[in-house]
Amino acid sequence: MTGQVPLRLASYNVEWFNALFDDRAQVLADDQPSARYQVTRGQQLGALAIVFTAMNADGIMIIEAPDTSRSQGRSTVAALENFAKQFGLRQRVAVTGFASETEQEIAFLYDPDVLTARHDPKDTRFAPRFDHPYRQDLDGDGLLEQVKFSKPPLELALTFGRHAVRVIGVHTKSKSPRGAFSEAAVRRLAIENRRKQLGECQWLRFRAESHLAAGEDVIVMGDFNDGPGLDDYEKLFGRSGVEVVLGPDSPPEMTLYDPHADMALSQKLGLQPTTARFWLAPQDRFFEALLDYIMVSHRLRGGKWRIWHPLNDPVCVQTPELRDALLKASDHFPVSLDLML
Repeated sequence: MTGQVPLRLASYNVEWFNALFDDRAQVLADDQPSARYQVTRGQQLGALAIVFTAMNADGIMIIEAPDTSRSQGRSTVAALENFAKQFGLRQRVAVTGFASETEQEIAFLYDPDVLTARHDPKDTRFAPRFDHPYRQDLDGDGLLEQVKFSKPPLELALTFGRHAVRVIGVHTKSKSPRGAFSEAAVRRLAIENRRKQLGECQWLRFRAESHLAAGEDVIVMGDFNDGPGLDDYEKLFGRSGVEVVLGPDSPPEMTLYDPHADMALSQKLGLQPTTARFWLAPQDRFFEALLDYIMVSHRLRGGKWRIWHPLNDPVCVQTPELRDALLKASDHFPVSLDLML
């Protein structure tokens, strides 16, 4: 339709965002070290401002957003809105949901001149709200285990003009066996973490299904700490958590879609996109993985996805300031989606 303006949404995991603010949510744009290796707080904040400005998204789901802590007086919303004000970002209103047990929150920073977003948690008989525990049989033994998000997903009612979309921001459990030293302990903890991660993804799937069954448009976006073929333990459980949420065995109108996940599923040994870059000291090299996704329901499949990868995206590669900012800002790179609604 002539004159249509796309809605651009993005998902961005910002490493150690919390360390860039004091307990009064003031921005620490100084020359003190940030929590990122050989990057000052001022450099990381400046890099983030460049990335946010270049993306020009109408709304950004921020994974690992600054902490909310009643005991320390920290506020996710105040920190993000102070960040936006200091750097003149048009995404200047923040919304968050249930507080995390960690120093990493999930928040949505958006342009109020373009859209509105409010925390709108739902509770159904099949899948409770994300601040409640949920009991599932995770290992097929007939016994129900308790699943509880340490970082509860952020469920939003988003409106853009006359359009309404259900959006769920996600940061599922890491499968890394941190704290294990022996081979047996590594294997035990990795399996336990994957089981919990799959439980979280099954819960997400049930929540998405409840919205899809009601005829709503749905977007699930964030860091899944998982992907098709990402580790050997996936074979023990039959599929990845990403596949569980996508629901590939469901009728078309009940499935979710992400083209990058589709590539990874269709060619596990071929070329694959990546959204994160980590340094592995034992191998003395960087390792890349596809961890960040924007999954959409069937009516939204005609959008345009983009990974803002500093070394793979042509525009990022050819724009030195943006390329360097992406490398300084985080160990994850943003994923954006342009929707014609």
